[in-house]
Amino acid sequence: MFLWTAFILGLFGSLHCAGMCGPIALALPLNRISWVNRAGGLLLYNIGRIFTYVLLGAFFGLLGKGIHLAGFQLWASVIIGSVMIALVLFPMIFGSRISFSKLFSGYTNRLFGSFQRLFKAGTSFSFLTIGLLNGILPCGLVYVGIAGAVNSGDVKNAMIFMALFGLGTFPIMFAISMIGNFLSISVRNMFSKITPYVVILLGILFILRGLSLGIPYVSPKAEALTPVVEKAHKCCHK
Repeated sequence: MFLWTAFILGLFGSLHCAGMCGPIALALPLNRISWVNRAGGLLLYNIGRIFTYVLLGAFFGLLGKGIHLAGFQLWASVIIGSVMIALVLFPMIFGSRISFSKLFSGYTNRLFGSFQRLFKAGTSFSFLTIGLLNGILPCGLVYVGIAGAVNSGDVKNAMIFMALFGLGTFPIMFAISMIGNFLSISVRNMFSKITPYVVILLGILFILRGLSLGIPYVSPKAEALTPVVEKAHKCCHK
């Protein structure tokens, strides 16, 4: 699994995260506390986000392990890569006529209600909890990360993948809360335009991996991805 792609995805996609989660980060009750306490609160908030991503990695990594053991990992890699590319192209083709966000509007509104109550508390525990809940907000970029976790075929690798993804988003999310919208609109727009191409590139890498073309590190031969059960079966019959 390309674990290094997780950090790159998080880093380049963090401007997208700023659009969804930035208002939450900026709304954190930080104005009346010192810079040291502000940094501590933001660290707890981001630890909460990343911890939720790791838990999602564990859950979907278990699902991916089942796919791996069943011998479908190559097909899964091709399908996941295709879905990642489709998630980028779909909005370009259909625009706002069809919106996935509307499907989760009720769920999102309930989460924002919880955020408002936690903002009023302003405690260390509330910062951590806001981060934990923030991690389960509907987000296309997180879905792409989850796709990578599923394709890892291993629970540990899936958790590492999501942890690296979260760490990639950390610098921008932390900086936004500390010093506000420090990047100009033009720079943010530039990164927003780059992000879809990064997702498409990762989708292509997933497809190449599933095609088993024998390209080192990019598309290894199927033998290198043989399911554990099949390998054990061969060993028993030697």
